Amino acid sequence: MRDAGMENAYYNGLMGAVGYRKKDLDKPVIGVVNSWNDVNPGHKPFRELAQYVKDGVWAAGGAPAEFGVPAPCDGMAQLRGMQYVLPQRDLIAASVEAMASAHAFDGLVLLCSCDKIVPAMLMAAAAVNVPTLLLTAGSMTPYDNGREVMVTPDLKEAIGARNAGRITEEEFADDQENICFSCGTCSMYGTANTLGVFAETVGLCPIGSTTMLASSGAKARQARDVGERIVELVREGKRARDFLTRESIENGIRHVSATGGSSNFVMHVMAIARTAGVPLTLREFDELQESVPVIAKFKPSSKYNLSDWHRAGGVLGTLKAIRPHLHEDVPMAFGGTLRELLDGFAREVDPDVIRSAEDAYLPSGCFTVLYGNLAPLGAVVKKSGVDPKMFRHQGPAVVFDSEEDLMERFLHGKVEPGCVLVIRYEGPKGGPGMREMSIPAAMLMGMGLYTSVAMITDGRFSGASRGPCVGHIAPEAWDGGPIAAVRDGDIITIDLERKLLRLELSDEELERRLREVKRPEKSASGVLNAYRAGVRGAETGALWLMGGPDYTNYIKN
Repeated sequence: MRDAGMENAYYNGLMGAVGYRKKDLDKPVIGVVNSWNDVNPGHKPFRELAQYVKDGVWAAGGAPAEFGVPAPCDGMAQLRGMQYVLPQRDLIAASVEAMASAHAFDGLVLLCSCDKIVPAMLMAAAAVNVPTLLLTAGSMTPYDNGREVMVTPDLKEAIGARNAGRITEEEFADDQENICFSCGTCSMYGTANTLGVFAETVGLCPIGSTTMLASSGAKARQARDVGERIVELVREGKRARDFLTRESIENGIRHVSATGGSSNFVMHVMAIARTAGVPLTLREFDELQESVPVIAKFKPSSKYNLSDWHRAGGVLGTLKAIRPHLHEDVPMAFGGTLRELLDGFAREVDPDVIRSAEDAYLPSGCFTVLYGNLAPLGAVVKKSGVDPKMFRHQGPAVVFDSEEDLMERFLHGKVEPGCVLVIRYEGPKGGPGMREMSIPAAMLMGMGLYTSVAMITDGRFSGASRGPCVGHIAPEAWDGGPIAAVRDGDIITIDLERKLLRLELSDEELERRLREVKRPEKSASGVLNAYRAGVRGAETGALWLMGGPDYTNYIKN
C-alpha cells in the first residue's frame, strides 16, 4: 500500500499528470503488467486484451495502471539469439518486482503467454506478494491443409524432412507460410502452455485461459472477468502466496506430469518454488511427478493440439482424471477450492484425448530425472516423448562444443545410427544462457533417426521436443562437470528405467581427464557476462536475479 500523508500527496500530484483523479486514486490501484509487442504472436493479442482487463478493473471500482515488460519468442530467438532468452526470465521478473514495489500497486494483473514470460510473471507474483492474477492470450489456431492438422512443431520437423528429401520444396514452402496460422501461443504442449496450465492449476489464472483459442470472444470476456476479480481479491486481502503454496505447487507438478508437459517446466518450477519460499529439490520433484499416470499427450508427442484439449474437457477434465492424487482443499483465486471446482465439473470428456488412469499412456509420470557419473546433480528427459525402443540406449559419443557445430554436422555431414550426440558448453554459464536445441531435436525426428540416435546436453531442448533428448545435465561443462571429459567414441549409457546417465569409464580415468580439461574460448559481454557471473545451476532452477531463500541445508538433508 502507498504511504499516507505528504508522500501520498506527492504521489497524487504526479499521478494527476498522467490523468488520474483524486477519487480514482482512492480506489484500489491495479498494476496491469502488459508483455505486448508486435513481434511475438503469443503476445500481440495483449494490446487489445489489456483494455478489456482495464475495463473490468474500472467496472469493479478499481483504477488500472498499465506498464510494459519485454517478451521474447523462443521460436524466433534461435542460435545466438537464444542466449538472451533464459536470462530474460529473471530480468522480466525483477523488473516487475521493482516497478510494482516502487509504485506500491495494490494488486497486479500479469499478461503473459510465452516460454520465459509466464514463469517470470509467476516468480514476480511470488516476490511482490500482493493480490495477483495471471491471464494468458490463448492458443494459436491450428492449420488444416486438408490432409492433416498442423501446428508449430510440425514446421520444425518439416526442416529435417526437407533436408532428408522426404517432402518437396513446394510442400515445405506451404508449411512455412501457413503452419503458424494466427496469433496466440503455439498450439502444442511446450513450455509456454505448460506454465500457463500450471498457473491455472495453482489457482492464479482462470481455468481455460491457456487452451482456448486466442481469437475467441470468450477470451475478451475472460479478460474483463480478470479485471473485476483482481479488485475483489484486493478487498479480500488475498495475496499471491496464499495460492502459491506447497500443496498447490505439488498439484501443479503432478498435473503437468500427467498431461505430458514441457521438460523446461522442471527448471522453471524449481525457480518459482524457491522464489515463493517453498523448498523443493530435484529429487522431490521427481518423486512427485512419477506418482501420477500420464493420461494425456499433446503435440508434438501425439496428434492432439491445445484446441483439441479444450474441446475434450480442458484443464478441469485432466485434473479430474487424476483427482485422487491432488490436494483438493487448496484455494483458487477466482473463488472456492479445487474440490468445489471439480465437484461442479459434470462435462463428459473425450476419452481419446483425456484417458482414464486405468488406460494411461504411462503409469508413472512423463519425466525422468537421471543421475550417474555424467550427471551427478541430475539431468532431465521427457520420457513420454521417447519411443520405448530408446528407453535404454548405449552408443558411442560424438562430441560438439556448441550447437553451431552440431548444426554443421546435420546440414553438411553424416549422423551414424546408434550414436549419442553430446552437446556441451551450452549450460547457463557455458552458453552463456542455456540455449535450447529445439531445431536440432526436431531435425533428428524429421531425419527419421529418433529411434537410433540420442542427444544429451548441459543446455536445454524445447520443452515440446520428442525423441531421446536428455538435457539440463548438471554440473555443466563450464563448471567442470563430467560432460566436459567426454571424447569421441566413448560409450555412453542412457537408461530411463534405471534413471541412469553413465559414461563407461572408470572413476580414475574420468578424474584424470577432468584435470586436463580446458574450456573453449566463449567470450561474453554485457548482460551475458553478468549472467555468467551470477547464474546458478539448472538443478536449482538456473536462478540469477531472483535468488530466493537459501535452502542449502535443506537440500543436503
